[in-house]
Amino acid sequence: MIQLGAVLAVLVEYRKLLAERTAGLFTGKPESKALLLALVIAFLPAALLGVAFHKAIKAHLFGPVPVAAALIVGGVVMIVVERIRRSRGIVGVTGLENVTPKRALAIGLGQCVSMWPGSSRSMCTIVAGQLTGLSTATAAEFSFLLALPTLGAATVYEGFKARHELGLGIGAANLVIGLIVSFLVAWGVIAMFIRYLQRRGLEPFGYYRIALGAIVLWVLAR
Repeated sequence: MIQLGAVLAVLVEYRKLLAERTAGLFTGKPESKALLLALVIAFLPAALLGVAFHKAIKAHLFGPVPVAAALIVGGVVMIVVERIRRSRGIVGVTGLENVTPKRALAIGLGQCVSMWPGSSRSMCTIVAGQLTGLSTATAAEFSFLLALPTLGAATVYEGFKARHELGLGIGAANLVIGLIVSFLVAWGVIAMFIRYLQRRGLEPFGYYRIALGAIVLWVLAR
């Protein structure tokens, strides 16, 4: 439910782009139709698998060891992908118009990996976008936009299922505070994150994930 704040932050940060593309759907602009198609294609794999394996994921992967493993594996993947791209001089194509249906499907399949808790939805979709030939910044922008249907649907689904717990166990005040903090943090990070990626890429985040995963395993072992 807290993720709803991040969804609202994406809406605010990309309000101009979303308004233009939404208006373009009614006037038949190709770039508007292409972005909508890409988002639908990228959203469907995780939506279908999430419904099918939701209970199994919660039963087997929601624990400190699986999360720590996901952090470390994800960190290694980020570092390897960045170093390969740098060694080969790969920059990638820039612009959301380059997110073709084929690339969108690959990103959607990458998003399925993020159902492993600790792997990070953003990391999975950005790396998948990089591997399809997109620039890191464009992959990140599409990842943020993909959060709208993905996290929006997850919020509605989980919110409906846990409606009684949310009302009685957590309380409206705590939920509102969480949403506000989530919104402000996400909004402050999005633009800065894109600029940072253009300069440094994902590799520093890979080291952070490996270190965090190692700390979790060390704490568990004590």
